[in-house]
Amino acid sequence: MLTFTEEILLLLLDDEDGSFAPIPKSTLSCAIAGAVLMDLAFANRIDTDPEALVVSDPTPTGTPMLDTTLAKIAAHEPGSDTRTWIRVLSVEDSPGIREQALESLVARGIVTRREERVLWAFRARRYPTIDGNVEQEVKLRIGEVLHSDEIPHPRDVALIGLVDACDLLRDIFPGTDIERLRPRVDQLRQMDLIGRELAGAITDIEHTVTMALSGAPY
Repeated sequence: MLTFTEEILLLLLDDEDGSFAPIPKSTLSCAIAGAVLMDLAFANRIDTDPEALVVSDPTPTGTPMLDTTLAKIAAHEPGSDTRTWIRVLSVEDSPGIREQALESLVARGIVTRREERVLWAFRARRYPTIDGNVEQEVKLRIGEVLHSDEIPHPRDVALIGLVDACDLLRDIFPGTDIERLRPRVDQLRQMDLIGRELAGAITDIEHTVTMALSGAPY
């Protein structure tokens, strides 16, 4: 199973030339920070309350980029809330997490790494798709959820919520009338499909990412 970070990166990659959608660096950084925290929440490693994000189980998940974050949170003095961790991870850790996720996608044979020269001087790294079935499966899965009234899988609800919190739906589905889908997106973000505690953690992460990107005060 792909991590949330891997899925988001796949959704933002151009199939052919391997370039990323032109989104602000801060948006991608917050998306990555939120994705890692969501993975840890789904793995029952972290929980949140109004005052703090806490480690509920320090046992490693077996996924290096998640376990590095889990260990960092566990080693920190208790009391930091979700907003603090979104800020810390987006600034300090998101570049490394992104590289680990891309390396994982390369190792799985989903994308390949290609170095190119830009303006004859600067190097640009691109990740063209090798196995397009994986990316298409993610896009089709999310697209079907957005265009149906069926009850989706909890992970899809969380992924759509995070993508929407980062305002990335237009980048992932160019040419789609996102405003027409707004009632469905809002409905999905209100679903409590994963239990009260986990749903609270996911909602807190989504809300925090939105506040961070809007510049709202902490």
